Amino acid sequence: MKKEIRKNILQRKNTFSNEIVREKSLAMLDTLSKIDFYKNANNVMLYISFGKEVTMKPIIDDLQNRGKRVFIPVTVPATKALIVSELKSYEDDLVVGHFGIMEPKEEALRPVEPSILDLVIVPGVAFDKNGYRIGYGGGYYDRFLPRLPEKTTIISLAFEMQLIDKIPTSQYDLPVQYIITEEQFIKCKKDND
Repeated sequence: MKKEIRKNILQRKNTFSNEIVREKSLAMLDTLSKIDFYKNANNVMLYISFGKEVTMKPIIDDLQNRGKRVFIPVTVPATKALIVSELKSYEDDLVVGHFGIMEPKEEALRPVEPSILDLVIVPGVAFDKNGYRIGYGGGYYDRFLPRLPEKTTIISLAFEMQLIDKIPTSQYDLPVQYIITEEQFIKCKKDND
């Protein structure tokens, strides 16, 4: 079921032009930049986008212009773990890493404990309004999210077309608290709320 949903959404998303991706991404940044948990966060982790994902570069630029610290995940395929590393320069710190995704060069790896993070922006392929997500299938974030302190705000940015009615979940799935699309800001409801 998850595989079919993932395949379907990725195929549809791949029809977006780069211009549409950028336009919709900037609309999300516009919404995000007005929200208190974003404005008040000092240590923000996000991912380096690839393919037709929501573009993160304008958000990285915005955060750094506001004097915030930016962190990115580094994947460890052997253990399926994520290391949190500080990103100081998008242009100078990154090289193509695992899965063809940009990651820090060895000399630019600046690991920190996840406990310092105020805000984490989590990638995904599909989402429901309860905050559950289907990722790319590696389980990296399923292992990482439980390591975050309760104070950390966890959100996702997604195109409207990535929203579906219900994500099939297991006991290990942790929902995000908010989803921002190009059209709406969703405060995710828990199934039992």
